Amino acid sequence: MSENTTSTPLVSIITINYNQSAVTCQLLDSLQHVTYPSVETIVVDNASPDDTPEIIAERHPWVTMVRSPENLGFAGGNNLGVLHSKGQLLLFLNNDTEVEPGFLEPLVDVWRQHPDAGMISPRIIFYFSEERNTIQYAGARSINPVTGRGSKIGFMETDTGQYDETRPTDYCHGAAVMVPLEVIRTAGLMPDLYFLYYEEHDWGEMIKRRGYSIYYCGSSRIFHKESMSTGENSPLKTYYMTRNRIIFMKRNRSRAQYLAFLLFFIFLSVPKNVLRLSRNREWDLLRAFGRGCRWHLERHRLQGDPVLAVEPDGSYRISRTPSTS
Repeated sequence: MSENTTSTPLVSIITINYNQSAVTCQLLDSLQHVTYPSVETIVVDNASPDDTPEIIAERHPWVTMVRSPENLGFAGGNNLGVLHSKGQLLLFLNNDTEVEPGFLEPLVDVWRQHPDAGMISPRIIFYFSEERNTIQYAGARSINPVTGRGSKIGFMETDTGQYDETRPTDYCHGAAVMVPLEVIRTAGLMPDLYFLYYEEHDWGEMIKRRGYSIYYCGSSRIFHKESMSTGENSPLKTYYMTRNRIIFMKRNRSRAQYLAFLLFFIFLSVPKNVLRLSRNREWDLLRAFGRGCRWHLERHRLQGDPVLAVEPDGSYRISRTPSTS
């Protein structure tokens, strides 16, 4: 890992639009005031079926607009954005966020000061909280090897400056994470088998296995309009959170830990969720939970993880590691 001495490396900001052009434009409005001098912005429209993404380019002609012919999910859409990027640093930013003008400089400074930085996330504040002063993310603790659940540091605390420092942390936050291009070339792209949820945690594990660290940058702050894409308790979210929680544990924990997790999930988590959702008559969520569990009883041949390959002319393409069952 080389020392990072470039004074103003180009930052490629990548964001995904799916049926939310108005929300995406609000993010772009805030990005227009960014003070960092070397930025490009890439918007990937993930084949929005009920939207008019043309207005994004009309209102913000300075962005690079990429139209995917199909919905590639969160990871696949971001990976498509990488193919169109030119930056030394890539910032993956949810479209339902807004930023402060000076939020980029501290993130770049962390990269400069820490040659082992593989991922860097800012402090994230709930946009709709009172006075925009409630913390969503100030770092994260490792995912429990038995429950398959993690926890965010500072979650729901009033922001009084108690998390202003920069420090290593166990996981980034997928709503805003900066990753150096060098790291992506070494560790691979975001694993797209997840489609939605847990992909940034798995990616973090991939990056840490390559010897890099994850940092929380408390001097950078953004605001997140949580769950505007899928809904707080939507069937889509329930399905992918259930399915992907199991995938993550299988891919990233030892055989003994995975077995302990399965015992916990089958005998505690499944009955608890079935009882709760039945009692609340949330039948759509119950069916989604069942589909997420049932997915693992079927045999799936998964394509390998995406890897960034560089063509002789300097352009990028996606190749794959060997497929798995």
